[in-house]
Amino acid sequence: MLERYVKRILQARVYDVAIETPLSEARFLSKRLNNTIYIKREDLQPVYSFKLRGAYNAMAQLTQEQKDRGVVTASAGNHAQGLAMSAKQMGVKATIVMPKITPDIKVASAKARGAKVVLKGDSFSEASVYANQLVEEKGYTYIPPYDDQEVIAGQGTIAMEILRQHPGDINAIFVPVGGGGLISGIAVYVKYLRPDIKVIGVEAEDSACLKAALDAGERVVLDQVGIFAEGVAVAQIGEEPFRIAQHFVDDVITVNTDEICAAVKDVFEDTRAVSEPSGALSLAGLKKYVEQTGAEDETLLCINSGANTNFDRLQHIAERAELGEKREAILAVTIPERPGSFEQFCKVVGRRMVTEFNYRYADDNDAKIFVGVQLKDIDDKVELIGQLEENGYPVTDLSDNEMAKLHIRHLGGGRNQVIDNEQLFRFEFPERPGALLNFLKNLGQNWNISLFHYRNHGAAYGRVLIGMQVPADDRKKVAEYLDRIGYRYWDESANEAYQLFLR
Repeated sequence: MLERYVKRILQARVYDVAIETPLSEARFLSKRLNNTIYIKREDLQPVYSFKLRGAYNAMAQLTQEQKDRGVVTASAGNHAQGLAMSAKQMGVKATIVMPKITPDIKVASAKARGAKVVLKGDSFSEASVYANQLVEEKGYTYIPPYDDQEVIAGQGTIAMEILRQHPGDINAIFVPVGGGGLISGIAVYVKYLRPDIKVIGVEAEDSACLKAALDAGERVVLDQVGIFAEGVAVAQIGEEPFRIAQHFVDDVITVNTDEICAAVKDVFEDTRAVSEPSGALSLAGLKKYVEQTGAEDETLLCINSGANTNFDRLQHIAERAELGEKREAILAVTIPERPGSFEQFCKVVGRRMVTEFNYRYADDNDAKIFVGVQLKDIDDKVELIGQLEENGYPVTDLSDNEMAKLHIRHLGGGRNQVIDNEQLFRFEFPERPGALLNFLKNLGQNWNISLFHYRNHGAAYGRVLIGMQVPADDRKKVAEYLDRIGYRYWDESANEAYQLFLR
């Protein structure tokens, strides 16, 4: 298998459109992590993503008759742009089916390169079904985004460049994983020439389809797929990539949203590139590997796989980056409800920067404050909490509480003494014009809405926090109703942040 793939990689036609991207040393990060860190700069490709390589190589293998019929694909964005540019270079008509949640920048880029874009469904899976329907109806040739030998070979040229650019010792290469085309192409080339180098996949923890498949010993379909890193939001690893990964991928690491945001910031600070969340995924995994293994004086490489993100997402990314880097703590603290209490609290916090402070009067005795505090490191948070508790301040650490980070920190209300039978639910729904109105229509008018918070993050999905007055006899009925309308949701009624600030 290895020899056959290495031959395909060496013969891959990618450089008619793609460039050989540089390997940038991350000097700030290297010093901080006590390792030598390099970033492969696929964000510098003409379509700002590595996907151009595989798309062009696959199209280069088509017969003239296949090209004349036109090509079609389903894509969440980056493969779409790669195919659009490849088709334009070859003079081939391209139709691209993208989920309606695809960031505008990726839709506009595909259109600008001459492709016909069809928005269909709210997930890659739904777009893929329609793309295959067009194959049947129109006779188009389907160019897969990852589950194809020629696509894999095209992506494998990245490994060829890495080993040529850095002929010295390399301990590990960290690779972002969605459908698996990139990691399988890199793994076969690296393991053929340098089997001593570890190839480690990195997945978002809420779309870890490769890890799930390796754990099960077979491909599985995830029940739900997270959408923050939409470039790797795939429910099932590709068949051919999984066959390769079983033999040649050494490990898989999963990372959360905050860790990805921190890695976006790290990429920017060392290279001045603004990566998309999936673009910074492999660096987030590299950092976690160093933290978990205590690795020092090693040479570690990761891939900035893309830079296609909407500008308005950057506010949300920046907001979460400090938490991901463990440089900020989000705390709920109880202080006495009397004049001078906040001043005394600040004295205990000391010279640490207070990044956020939310408060509303609740009762005559105790004040519940929602506070953000800048930290030096994780040990500083432990020390801070200890100091607060020693001074008689009860503390709840909300730094890992998703509802607190998405909603509570932006709500200026407070406890309500009047509302009875309130249940709290957190929802995600596909974000597009009119989506919020459509969400409310689907929610219906069966129960009184007692709390509502929505904030546009510039992301693929909208996030809403809703309080509803639900009599005890209706609890089962409301759960059945919410399941039926089909939006992803969580019952947050028992969430400690809700109990502290809103109940």
